[in-house]
Amino acid sequence: MGEACEENVIMTRENLENPLRLISLNHVSINCRSMEKSLDFYQNILGFFPVRRPGSLNFPGAWLFNYGIGIHLLQSQDSNDKHIVKVINPKDNHISFQCENMATVETMLKEMQIEHVKNRVNEGGISVDQLFFHDPDGLMIEICDCDNLPVIPLKRHSPIQCCPRVNCSL
Repeated sequence: MGEACEENVIMTRENLENPLRLISLNHVSINCRSMEKSLDFYQNILGFFPVRRPGSLNFPGAWLFNYGIGIHLLQSQDSNDKHIVKVINPKDNHISFQCENMATVETMLKEMQIEHVKNRVNEGGISVDQLFFHDPDGLMIEICDCDNLPVIPLKRHSPIQCCPRVNCSL
């Protein structure tokens, strides 16, 4: 009987660390007013490429993929501008992408005349640079060199998988 109780404790603990047994982020869905403008932005600015979308989806949209993540564009039924955010606010909801070179990204954004805001995060002598701008529908996009800042779990038995960016030696 003691073994059964011990096994239940272990299973419960595992379930608390990853109750849904998630393995990765698959995609982000974005409502867009203009499929044409959004496709252009996500392909030509962010470098995503179109992938096959199931034919059983009987509403307008497009699927894109790159960097190990999907972007699902969904044609909005509401075509007015009420949800466009005019001010670039780094504290707003956003999608963040890691880049190879921040100076190159900033130069390209300037050349493409994309309004953006710069920010810097400092922690323990480490700096992370960030650039924020909007997609055609006002969704905030962040480009950063976030791999400069290590991911350090707050507790010893964190469910975070170890990789070069995560300090697992706590």
